[in-house]
Amino acid sequence: MHANFGIGVPGPTCFCRDCLVDLDGATRRCSECGSPRLVRHRALASLMLAHIDCDAFYATVEKRDNPELADKPVIIGGGKRGVVSAACYISRTYGVRSAMPMFKALALCPSAAVIRPDMAKYVRVGREVRHAMQALTPLVEPLSIDEAFLDLSGTQRVHGMIPAKVLARFAREVEAGIGITVSVGLSCNKFLAKIASDLDKPRGFAALDQEEAKAMLADKPVGFIFGVGPATQERLSQRGFNTIADLQRADEVELMKQFATDGRRLWRLARGIDDRRVVPDRGAKTISSETTFETDIRDFATLEKTLWRLSEKVSSRLKNSNLAGCTITLKLKTADFRQRTRSQSIHGPTQLAAKIFAISREMLAKEIDGTAFRLMGTGVSALREGSQADDTDMLDRRSAHAERAMDDLRKKFGNAAVIRGIAYDGPQKPE
Repeated sequence: MHANFGIGVPGPTCFCRDCLVDLDGATRRCSECGSPRLVRHRALASLMLAHIDCDAFYATVEKRDNPELADKPVIIGGGKRGVVSAACYISRTYGVRSAMPMFKALALCPSAAVIRPDMAKYVRVGREVRHAMQALTPLVEPLSIDEAFLDLSGTQRVHGMIPAKVLARFAREVEAGIGITVSVGLSCNKFLAKIASDLDKPRGFAALDQEEAKAMLADKPVGFIFGVGPATQERLSQRGFNTIADLQRADEVELMKQFATDGRRLWRLARGIDDRRVVPDRGAKTISSETTFETDIRDFATLEKTLWRLSEKVSSRLKNSNLAGCTITLKLKTADFRQRTRSQSIHGPTQLAAKIFAISREMLAKEIDGTAFRLMGTGVSALREGSQADDTDMLDRRSAHAERAMDDLRKKFGNAAVIRGIAYDGPQKPE
């Protein structure tokens, strides 16, 4: 029988992930079902915050749908000019990683099955997993299509078991019902839960509390802390902070003097302290579209045509989601994989393709200096409700009316019913 523990009553420190029976902490296999998949932690009953991450999500979905791929290396990505969107765990043993250029990935693992991404399918599966999460707690904060934070505080009476067991049951049910696997990290805060979910992948379940976090973090590089990118890591290194242990030895006030508000954040995270709450229904931060070219392009007119198509895609996604945004961003990647990102804020939120294109085009024109580009994208952020869009002046309202009339014609007669002139010849290169 499964023991139920009321609030304030000590719970188990070890249980079986497969049958959920409580076990002695020293056992290696479940005495009921024989499974070696046990969860053990001294504070198991008191940890309420989880990070759930689907394992190699895109690749796992493709293996689910094609069992012949089960024992083969799989890479999700575009052509040889593209980058790796996802790699299964077999591919990773060859050194293949997400965001790696495809030609490098195929050189490392020439036997891999390469599958182009099917985002519509991944979104459908991601929603299934999200709905299953929301059945556990209303406090679900999505981070991406395949991961989220969950706060299960106060759910023990509802589920009749501690959050750790609820999560173990969830992982088992997702694997059986949806056909993919997840890894669970359980802790007392977001930072440590995210770390825990990476400790035992794939099909993992790990618990981590603040008391043990300081020692575990000590030998990690400062870049292990979220938000510490290469530039911040270099600044920290210049001041003698190379490992998290260096930050742990530092005085909080001194760190704040050197790094302002970042100093306090670094001091706290180095000790496993994180007071961020789980915020449900955060929604998308950016709506964007990008493409990798088959050959590098430096010609403005050719880039401009592609930029219009990308702007239309972004506009369509904004309209379909009833969103509008106040910041437009242009993304370019050069032939040697260096990235350029340019952003411009506008007076009022927009969802119009014409406005997204016009502002992106201005930013693109400034980057035309003979450089060849392998990738281009545009996106809209600082999102608002779509009802706030494009009504700041008469010109905006007229443009919005005309564009939405074209949208209506396309819905009725197909996308080819109305095509802007730029789709054919486009304007000339700017002076």
